Amino acid sequence: MKEWSRIPVSFLNPTAQRRPIAQPSTRPNAPGLDDGRPSTQPPRAKTEADGSQRVQDVHHLWRSRDNRKGRHAIAVSPAAEGQFLAPPPSNTLRPILHNLWRMLTYYPVWDVSYMVAQWFTWGSVVWVINSFFVWLPSVRPSSAFPGEITNGGGITAFIGATIFEIGSIFLMIEAVNENRTQCFGWAFEEALEENGLLRLRPSSTNCTHHHLNKKNLVGNRKIPPGQPPQEKPFAPKKFAEAKLLETWVWFPSRTELRHHYLREIGFLACLAQYIAATIFWIAGFTALPSIQSSLSPRAVDGAYWAPQVIGGSGFIISSLLFMLETQERWWKPAPRTLGWWVGAWNLVGAVGFTMSGAFGYWHGSKGEYEAGLATFWGSWAFLIGSVFQWYESLVKHPVERDRDAGKDVVVPRGVGEVRRDVEGAEEGDTE
Repeated sequence: MKEWSRIPVSFLNPTAQRRPIAQPSTRPNAPGLDDGRPSTQPPRAKTEADGSQRVQDVHHLWRSRDNRKGRHAIAVSPAAEGQFLAPPPSNTLRPILHNLWRMLTYYPVWDVSYMVAQWFTWGSVVWVINSFFVWLPSVRPSSAFPGEITNGGGITAFIGATIFEIGSIFLMIEAVNENRTQCFGWAFEEALEENGLLRLRPSSTNCTHHHLNKKNLVGNRKIPPGQPPQEKPFAPKKFAEAKLLETWVWFPSRTELRHHYLREIGFLACLAQYIAATIFWIAGFTALPSIQSSLSPRAVDGAYWAPQVIGGSGFIISSLLFMLETQERWWKPAPRTLGWWVGAWNLVGAVGFTMSGAFGYWHGSKGEYEAGLATFWGSWAFLIGSVFQWYESLVKHPVERDRDAGKDVVVPRGVGEVRRDVEGAEEGDTE
């Protein structure tokens, strides 16, 4: 299968790479793939009792977004008599239900990517509540109560903007702590119950992401047994001496900014999000009842509505960059990628918040109605995108069907050999 590197914008760093991990085996006990007789119908991939599937080969899919979030994606080619056993594709019913259940029962608060999703999810919830305060009185005046818009809307706007600001700070921390070395994150082991097969399982032994540090939210982690210190450009020698992986930094150096981060689409998207959230927070601060009541109408336009328009426009730029990061070409959408939907829903929310600020300049009941309505659907769009991001943060080992392999590809016997350099690695965290 072919290897490739994806660069949606020519002057920035690649956003995705694909390389083979395993190819068909010629071991004596390996099952045959083709008996030489013509087949009357395409072979169908076998599914084992535990839900795993037989696959013909495996490719490592490195993506810059997945890399920031500690995810290890692989592409597999299902086959009727494959050489390997792999988990089922992540977009099938059983894995989806399992991950939805984990969203309710698993709380990895040490994982910065999980915390990013949590801050934006609960911030969006607050904005949904805010939208009812500011929009419902325009739709049903009989439901209004004293101070609903001024106090309820103002206080929730401040809380929501503050939560978005904190989430954006975590987003920047996540961006500057991306893993510079590609780690496989999987390991092969003998499937004793299936003669001649290798089983592919998630493995923390082969991972160098900081997300595995469960001791605290910030900081480096100890080197797994037998693993050398991670070598990074510009890395201090103290990490090698202390036998720690340099998996955490607070601020990148100027050299790193100039030569690496400013060429990363994901970092630029996070930076745009942080700047926009900071400007948008001004609107949340000036929405507080005591401040709002002391401002003149012209001051409200400049200190309240303008930060919403500017901040919302920054959210639009950030969302577009996040979508671009997941696309093969700058003009080609990627609806098969979960991260693309995160950016797409956030784009809808960003447009809503920008329009809300713009309608604020339309003084009168009609302007209040349109501004509240834009906040309503914009906050719901942000909530949907944040829940997708929450789901994404918990799926650290996504499995995809190899799109380049066709349907149920059967490769003739004796093509290539299995890479055994990772065979026998310890089974790691399967979360």
